[in-house]
Amino acid sequence: MQQQHFDVIIIGGGLAGLTSAIHLSQRNIRVLLIEKNSYPKHKVCGEYVSNEVLPYLNFLGFNPFEFGAKKISKFELTTHNNKKIEAELPLGGFGMSRYEMDFQLYQLAIRQGVLVTQDSVVDVTFEDDQFHIQTKSNQRFTSKIAVGAFGKRSSLDVKFQRRFIAKKSPYLGVKIHVSGNFPEDKVALHNFKGGYCGVSKVENNHINLCYITNYDAFKRYKDIETFQEEVLFKNSALKNMFQKSNPEFVKPLTISQISFETKNPIENHMIMCGDSAGMIHPLCGNGMGMAIRSAQLASELIIDYLQKKIKTRVELERKYSKNWNKAFSFRLKVGRTIAYLFRQDWLAPKLLVTLRKLPFLVPLIITMTHGKPIEI
Repeated sequence: MQQQHFDVIIIGGGLAGLTSAIHLSQRNIRVLLIEKNSYPKHKVCGEYVSNEVLPYLNFLGFNPFEFGAKKISKFELTTHNNKKIEAELPLGGFGMSRYEMDFQLYQLAIRQGVLVTQDSVVDVTFEDDQFHIQTKSNQRFTSKIAVGAFGKRSSLDVKFQRRFIAKKSPYLGVKIHVSGNFPEDKVALHNFKGGYCGVSKVENNHINLCYITNYDAFKRYKDIETFQEEVLFKNSALKNMFQKSNPEFVKPLTISQISFETKNPIENHMIMCGDSAGMIHPLCGNGMGMAIRSAQLASELIIDYLQKKIKTRVELERKYSKNWNKAFSFRLKVGRTIAYLFRQDWLAPKLLVTLRKLPFLVPLIITMTHGKPIEI
């Protein structure tokens, strides 16, 4: 079988993969995007995006507000014993479902000339300074550059023997869209024993409810409904939200084995983007923004490498690792610390009391887990 050759092959068509594909194709780079699912598709995700990435999305030719995204400027936090604090978001953001956002970015990628194939990658090898990629349907491709944008965990993580994959990942994520009353300009984070739930409006006036919990806490109950009634509903804001709204999904979406372990931004010479490179805790509300930002970092360096402004692969990998860590390592550390503190059920209410007494700390903490608007 003859192998097709591309300048860049991107494995995974989420936010990082799609934005990178669009960026590279705009510079007349021959890109193949391999995505195992068809579009559109719902995903377990908080669906709040920091405005730090808006200049970059506009640069790519994508305006989320053309597709019904909601402008968000306010933040609310509650604890499991019903203490509450509200604040203005320093930079703000927007609410948009992955169902709509991924689909519209996919359409833009097609218009830009990106070749997209629906398939699963089963093997990636690096020989003679190029990547050899094989898919489940036995297609074979080669490329100068490979980008890993395949999400939180994948069979490729196992194949590459990445360190995080061997560690137990005790977190479970659950998401549902509902119809009901909730302010368009607010994102809320409601703490409950063992986890927290994000709430925000997306297009079509749907409300995204997405929560993460420790699997050990969840498995004590027979099903999701019982867990919600016995645990989530101890937080009156969550009880009110779930009980006074109508589900838009037949059943909630779930995802297990969510890992927040440290990952390498380069693996087997492959450039990792989005969740493949590292995940910030969902309570920080910036995973989607980080995925898009990582795609920009990778794309700019890949362009320089293919145009021979970066002379060697070693230099490319070194620069990407340095830039990725500069952009995200501090955010991730802050995110882990905040998540640890809020997992201590006895401590969360005390933290909220402190924040209410010192309200200037709230936007400061938010700023520490977000970046400045991307400069183009």
